Amino acid sequence: MKGLFRKRKPASPAGPRQNQWKGSRTGEGMSRQAEAKRARTLAKRIALMRWSGVIVGVVLIGWAIVIGMQQSGPFFRQLLEIKQVTVDGVRHLDRQEVIELVNLKSGTPLHHIVTSAIKERVESHPWIKEATVERVPFHELRISVRERTPAAVIRTGSENVLSDTEGHVLGRLAQRDDVSLPMVTGIDLKKFLRGDEEVRQAVVSGIELTKLMGQVYGGRLQVNAANPADLVASVRGVQFHFGEGVIGDQWERFQQVKPVVKTLSFDGYGDGVNDVDLRYENRIVVRERG
Repeated sequence: MKGLFRKRKPASPAGPRQNQWKGSRTGEGMSRQAEAKRARTLAKRIALMRWSGVIVGVVLIGWAIVIGMQQSGPFFRQLLEIKQVTVDGVRHLDRQEVIELVNLKSGTPLHHIVTSAIKERVESHPWIKEATVERVPFHELRISVRERTPAAVIRTGSENVLSDTEGHVLGRLAQRDDVSLPMVTGIDLKKFLRGDEEVRQAVVSGIELTKLMGQVYGGRLQVNAANPADLVASVRGVQFHFGEGVIGDQWERFQQVKPVVKTLSFDGYGDGVNDVDLRYENRIVVRERG
């Protein structure tokens, strides 16, 4: 019964609901966003100013370097000017010939030298097989050369030409001769001077033959290379015929039967074998003076 007559609390008056907490948080968030935006903008401006300062600094340093080089250019050129050209390895050539190939202008600084270009110029000389060019601080240009070695006199008509073992023309001797070297004949001079490969190979074969025979027989050897299929080598009145193929094998075959050929004569007179034909694979043909 008591519960039925308990007093109720008076109801709150009707009206709009107020939420003070929600309103204060919304304003605070907007303020923070604005602050962050201002901070980012400021950071970008600071970074831009820094990069601008770096660029300006680099430009100023570069400008200072250029001005410094312009002012100090004559000093450095004088400091690195080539005052000495050293040439090593010359035997047949004169040192001055090599220097003239370099075509070095007076006052040229060492760092302006392109070694590959100088090397190409020096190796253009027929006597020079290989060249090394070095820049030696502070005033020296050093050139080391390896010359070609004369191996034979190439006779065509009344003119003689000097050649190395690789068939390179070293120079024209005109009517002069070098009896210390073997002789190769039967060569087309015009083609040889033009560098014709077939003619050059014939010269190389002839020189190779003179080397092999020179190990056994003294005296000046002479090879007629007009026909590569019939190289004719002459030494002290005896002729040897070599065919196409490995010359060394043909010469070795003759060395094996040489003791049997007792009448082989190298005096150029009297009776005896004066012609040995090695062009056949399974036999050696010897002919006596008639």
